[in-house]
Amino acid sequence: MQEQVSSAHTVIQTEHLAPDAAAWLAERCTLVRSSPDDPRFGAALADAAGLVVRTYTTVDAALLARAACLRVVGRAGAGLDNIDVGACRARGVEVVYTPDANTQAVVEFVIAQLTSLLRPGVVLSEPVALESWKRLRDRRVDRPQMSEMTLGLLGMGRIGRRLARIAAAIGFQRVLYHDLLRIAPPDRFGAVPVSPEQLFREADVVSLHVDGRPANRQFVGEALLQRMKPDVVFLNTSRGYVVDSSALASFLRDHPGSVALLDVHDPEPFDAGYPLLGLPNVRLFPHMAAATRRADLDMSWVVRDVAAVLAGDAPRFAAPPVVTCP
Repeated sequence: MQEQVSSAHTVIQTEHLAPDAAAWLAERCTLVRSSPDDPRFGAALADAAGLVVRTYTTVDAALLARAACLRVVGRAGAGLDNIDVGACRARGVEVVYTPDANTQAVVEFVIAQLTSLLRPGVVLSEPVALESWKRLRDRRVDRPQMSEMTLGLLGMGRIGRRLARIAAAIGFQRVLYHDLLRIAPPDRFGAVPVSPEQLFREADVVSLHVDGRPANRQFVGEALLQRMKPDVVFLNTSRGYVVDSSALASFLRDHPGSVALLDVHDPEPFDAGYPLLGLPNVRLFPHMAAATRRADLDMSWVVRDVAAVLAGDAPRFAAPPVVTCP
């Protein structure tokens, strides 16, 4: 990449970027930090050649109509749910992103939370008498080991495939998956393709890793949820709106032996009316699965592709074409 970006180019940063990446971009253009609710945003947008966003800035036709000079949108992350790629391309605006930047972080989060739930421990901070020591050692974890469990992966993209690989190494009894795309056997790591209905019926652990296409909105509704085992572990680190939260809350109330670990929600942040709030068998996290220093830096380096487009070069990670799957 030549990186001959004119300092006259204005690029707007609407959300957090790692300091090193933001400083790198600021050396190559006029960088304006302004969120869409900032009074300065409209004037900056009218002149901006580039826009760098994360999760909570929506780039749609209405925003594009106010951005006459825009040439590139950079999404610091893997999901493109908040960006209308088709509308951007129709206006000649390139979209770039970081498709693999947070895969390892999310996979580690899923495994860490699942392990913490299945194998809780006792941490000692002071000497323990012999009888107490024996009593603590004699405690048994009620849940089965992973080697006795079936893992179900809804979605076999980058994160799903890496989880399948780790699950095989850990020794899960079985791994089932469902995905719209055909996955070659070497990339399944022993996971077996099944229907969504079979996955939800047979899995002891259900983990969601689907994309944000409109057809996935509330894909996981009452019909699938009611098929789950009464002691299922349900994880969602994909998108909050993939799940019917009211239906999930009903299932969890009816099956107190089940547990839901949820990092994504609809809406974000949720309010006091959120159906899953306050349930004893729910753990709610603030969309933090990708919150590692390394993932943050890797996502922030989307600025390299923003600079490439502004310099007239081909980006490394252009958003894929808009495809409507059946």
